[in-house]
Amino acid sequence: MLPTCQVALPLPLPQLFDYALPDAVRADPGLVGRRVRVPFGNGEKVGVVAGLGGPADVALRAGELRRVSELLDDAPLLDGELLASLRWLARYLHAPLGEVLATALPAALRRGKPVPAADARPRRRRCAAPVEPVEQVAAPVPNPDQQRAIEAVLAAAGGFAPLLLDGVTGSGKTEVYLHAIADCLARGRQALVLVPEIGLTPQLLARFRARLGVEVHALHSGLPDGERARVWAAARGGVARVVVGTRSAVFTPLPEAGLLVVDEEHDGSYKQFDGIRYHARDFALVRGKALGVPVLLGSATPSLESLHNARQGRYAHLRLPHRAGAAKPAPVRVMDVRKLPLQAGLSPRLLDAVRAALDAGGQVLVFRNRRGYAPVLLCHDCGWSAHCRRCSTEEKPTAMTVHAGGRRLQCHHCGARQAVPPACPDCGGLALQPQGAGTERMEELLAERFPDVPVLRVDRGSTGKRDAMETLLAGLGDRPGILVGTQMLAKGHDLPNLTLVAVAGIDEGLFSADFRAGEKLAQLLVQVAGRAGRAERAGEVLLQTHHPEHPLLQVLVHGGYHAFAEAELAQREAAGFPPFAHLALLRAEGKHADPPMQFLHAAKALLRDGEVAVQGPLPAPMPRRAGYQRAQLLLSSSSRPALHAALDAALPAIRDSKEARKVRWSLDVDPVDLY
Repeated sequence: MLPTCQVALPLPLPQLFDYALPDAVRADPGLVGRRVRVPFGNGEKVGVVAGLGGPADVALRAGELRRVSELLDDAPLLDGELLASLRWLARYLHAPLGEVLATALPAALRRGKPVPAADARPRRRRCAAPVEPVEQVAAPVPNPDQQRAIEAVLAAAGGFAPLLLDGVTGSGKTEVYLHAIADCLARGRQALVLVPEIGLTPQLLARFRARLGVEVHALHSGLPDGERARVWAAARGGVARVVVGTRSAVFTPLPEAGLLVVDEEHDGSYKQFDGIRYHARDFALVRGKALGVPVLLGSATPSLESLHNARQGRYAHLRLPHRAGAAKPAPVRVMDVRKLPLQAGLSPRLLDAVRAALDAGGQVLVFRNRRGYAPVLLCHDCGWSAHCRRCSTEEKPTAMTVHAGGRRLQCHHCGARQAVPPACPDCGGLALQPQGAGTERMEELLAERFPDVPVLRVDRGSTGKRDAMETLLAGLGDRPGILVGTQMLAKGHDLPNLTLVAVAGIDEGLFSADFRAGEKLAQLLVQVAGRAGRAERAGEVLLQTHHPEHPLLQVLVHGGYHAFAEAELAQREAAGFPPFAHLALLRAEGKHADPPMQFLHAAKALLRDGEVAVQGPLPAPMPRRAGYQRAQLLLSSSSRPALHAALDAALPAIRDSKEARKVRWSLDVDPVDLY
């Protein structure tokens, strides 16, 4: 009788696949976690051995099974804690194990490439400058708040402990990280640091290398596939002692783990929005518990979930209430722009403030969380506006954003692009005008108004190339100048000469239907405001709005983020929203509206747990995207086990339903938005 194995393949199917092992290979437990190449359909796929043998009927028909074509690894690539944690993640997300395991591997290894040697060094990029040896920089003396936090983290080093480092912007959270990592290294252990954006990585790497005196490895999607595989292998082999990476770095093997750090833990970038919809912060906590190491979550604006856990005693709550050194909090002034003339969305008073800050030798950040030239292209003669043909419906049109100084239209939802028409398609008029202002239009106006200083735009359009963010900020240096940017500039960047932050165009976020909108806007405003006055020079923050009396703004300005969080948590509890309830969102889409709704109605009939409330099915808040009609079903329960039990019971029948074959559908456990 031939020995068999069960292989997890990267397919959207919930089962494992049975294969006969090659003649020369024994069914040894050491096969589990090793990659194999197997025949599938008319081709081949690379999968991971997830088990040996199988049901009795599989053993009886082993001679009829297709054989494993090739065993790719000499030893398990996924094993121990990491494999166990990934199995847990597949169960929690109700996702196929094969897709979860594939997500955890670097792309080169998913394709079956050999594992690089653990001591391999990254190849030097062409024309790159020689790498200078690390000179270790002495650590500054921590202030009393930092010292208390450092002592608490070091005291937790003996086992799993979730710690929330809640510190205002500029309070020195990175110093606490560095002391904790240095202690981790002194104990002969590895440290993993997660950051939300690639753009934060170079600045953090330079600071860590200078202070820790060891090589610090980067792991993010901007690296070539081969380099990502080398860093992954170096961590797996224990060679990489400190790894700094974005969301997917949470899957890094850590055989000698000592500390996990999640910087800006509130940030939405930690959530994966397609494929396997995991949350890197939450999975870091799962791994930390399995590894028996502390997990340090840091933020100036902690998520309401983390604040709630801290208040319930589940997390240790470490506070840094004051800015480090001589830096003082920047005063915030709300600027009422009603009835004022606006140029590219900027008022005369705001432009005067920019001029004054520049004349005083400072730098200015003009914040607008909308990239492009203008949000809408409008015909002034007949009222026609440019809508995306793939994302609009009659009831809810989706505007195309104007880019390239008014020459190109682009949909920010599906990516569709087209040239701006020479005349109005409806009336033939020539009065096509961009309406509103994005970062490109603001950049254009500011460059005209302030030709004596550099004006640099920082958004997705200007920072697409590798190290582009670092290059832009280095080009500005310490001289007077203006940065025009989106939320990319609100995250973690240290700009010591920045004395004025001018926030424009926040009004759209004040009236969103998303229950998390207030939290997201409050975090964004506090984070971007915190860029001002971080060194010895005093700073100022101007919030430009048509709604100066809005409660959210009033609470933030007069009470700060924690006053907002207390009020928002009370509202969430009354409404039965997270963190006081647990959600899952079943999404479906099709070329026509009926099949998604029929699928969701069938799914709802199968979800019959009395402890789970089911809302819908309803059209999604964005009912059409990229040519597909979208609908959704929201599940909610005060009991997490009850929610998962209902999903476990219903999903097999949902997958097998005839309606499921007519749509594309997905399940999002713990969704961060309902779109």
